[in-house]
Amino acid sequence: MILVKRFAGVFFLLLLYVVAYSQHPIVLPKVKNPIVVIAHRGNHVNVPENTIASCKEAIIGGADYVEVDVRTTKDGHLVVLHDATVDRTTNGGGKISGMTLEEVKKLQVFNHNKKTHRIPEFREVLAVCKDKINIYLDFKDADVAETWKQIKAAGMESQVIIYLNKESQYKQWKDAAPQIPLMTSLPKDVTNKEQMQVFLGNVNVQLLDNVTDPVLVKIANELGLSVWLDVQSPTEAPTSWKAALEKGVQGLQTDKPSELRTFLSSHL
Repeated sequence: MILVKRFAGVFFLLLLYVVAYSQHPIVLPKVKNPIVVIAHRGNHVNVPENTIASCKEAIIGGADYVEVDVRTTKDGHLVVLHDATVDRTTNGGGKISGMTLEEVKKLQVFNHNKKTHRIPEFREVLAVCKDKINIYLDFKDADVAETWKQIKAAGMESQVIIYLNKESQYKQWKDAAPQIPLMTSLPKDVTNKEQMQVFLGNVNVQLLDNVTDPVLVKIANELGLSVWLDVQSPTEAPTSWKAALEKGVQGLQTDKPSELRTFLSSHL
């Protein structure tokens, strides 16, 4: 009798959770392509990566998302940059975390078209993308509260997904913005449905990155998750796009968003 009561109690709590969750489901941003097209660091075929120009090119190219990386300056400003240092992409040197925003704005980002580009503030990227393209935010090194504050100020709450790089970032984002879609990579030791269920019981994400096993992709889909695959590489081409699609994924991150869209329009 006691066991029956305990079971009934647990079942009731579970039912309450299911009802509450169903009333407030986490919804992914709207897209226009049948397979989600993510412009890796923006469309940087002809302009530098992670710049306002690359975001605009991604919009022109018809991508569903622009993937950008966010970091923090010495004086607490959010900027868009992939590397921890400015050495590779600019005419300067040093860690972004050791530079003020004023110092960052003086840097010139290396470019292909002889125009001057610079490292943009995150708020500038939000303004350019609003109502035009979604943002896949690779959350490198930034303050969660400030990032969410800027997303809300831009009216972009329904146009952003967050890629988590650290386990600690999960709780921070769930506390600050419980309804924003989250994405992470699947741990290598997760190889079957039971292990994936345990993983998802601890980390309630909506998207998984780079699950290459078609069986695991199917399992993730059955559990309500989308899977996006990175295909960007120097040898990226229709053959690699076809191979990726055959795994059953729902999105592709690419360095050639315009070409990928053309491919998808003729193969889907």
